[in-house]
Amino acid sequence: MNILITGATGFVGTHLIDLYIKDRKSKNLHCVTFGESRTLQQVIPKEQCYEIDLTQPEKVYELVEKVKPQEVIHLAAMAAVGESFLDPQKVLQNNILTSVNILEAVRRHARKATVLLIGSADEYGLVKPEEPISEDIPLRPTSPYAVSKVAVDYLGLQYVLAHKLRIVRLRPFNHIGEYQGVGFAVADFAKQIVEAELDKRNVIKVGNLSAVRDFTDVKDMVEAYRLALAKCVPGEVYNVGSGKGVRMQDLLNLMLKQATREIRVEVDPRKYRPVDVESVVADPTKFMRQTGWRPKVPLENTLTRVLNYWRKLLIMHKEMR
Repeated sequence: MNILITGATGFVGTHLIDLYIKDRKSKNLHCVTFGESRTLQQVIPKEQCYEIDLTQPEKVYELVEKVKPQEVIHLAAMAAVGESFLDPQKVLQNNILTSVNILEAVRRHARKATVLLIGSADEYGLVKPEEPISEDIPLRPTSPYAVSKVAVDYLGLQYVLAHKLRIVRLRPFNHIGEYQGVGFAVADFAKQIVEAELDKRNVIKVGNLSAVRDFTDVKDMVEAYRLALAKCVPGEVYNVGSGKGVRMQDLLNLMLKQATREIRVEVDPRKYRPVDVESVVADPTKFMRQTGWRPKVPLENTLTRVLNYWRKLLIMHKEMR
C-alpha cells in the first residue's frame, strides 16, 4: 500500500515517518518536501522522495498519478499563527492552494484513496467560556492562519459531498516535541531557557502566561493520525487533543524547574497576539470513541525531551562558531 505524506521533513512529518519506520512500513512511504531532502533520503529510498512545490497544480497531479497512493496524509502548511498576521496573503495562498491541489489530484488520479486533511484547533477561534469545544460549535477564527485552516477544512467537506472522496478531517489541538521550530510557545520557551543556560543570562521574555491550552505529545499525535486513517468515518471531522487544560504559567514553571540555573521571567507585550483566547481545551470524545486513542506521554516527559533537544542543537551551533 502506497502512502503519500506531504510536509515530510516538518515537525510532525518527521515524527510520523519515525513511527512508520519503527513499525517497518517505511518501504511504503512516498514523501513530499519543499527543498532539501537529503536527510530524509537516509531513511526513505531516494526515488520515493519528491522535492516539489505543492502550489503548482500540474506537478501535484503528475505526482499523485505516478504514486497512486491508497492513503494521503497532507501535513504541508505554513503553521505559525503569529507570522500569519505579518503576511496573511502568503499564508492564505500557500495553505489553500496546496490543499486544493492535493484534493484535485486525488479526485483525478486516486479516487479510492483515504485522505487525512489536517485542520487546527485555531479554527474555533474566539470560543465562549461556557462552550465545550466539540466539533459542533461555531467557528470564529481570529488569525489569517486560522482562516486558511477553515478554508482547507471546508474544501475537504466539499470534495466529500461533490465528488464522494474518502476524506477524514482532523482538528488537532496543541502538540509539542522535538523538531518544533521557534514561533511556538514551548519551543520559544525552551530555546530561551537553553540560551540562558549557555550564555549565563538570567532572563527570558514571554507573552501571555494566563492562557490555558491543551497539549499533546507529538508522538501521541502521530499515532492518532494513523488511527484516524484506519478507523475514522470519511466526511466527518474530529478533534484530537488530551481534553486537559494547562495554564501557560504552569507549563513554563515545569520547564524552569529543569533549567540548570535560576532564570527570571519578563512579560513582553510585543509577544502578545492581536487576539488571544484565554482557554482552548478540546472535547475529544468523538475521536476517542471512534478510535480508542488516548494520549500516553506525560507532559513533564515531553518538556524534558524538548529542552534536551534544544540543548543539543544550541551546543552544536556554539561549537561550530
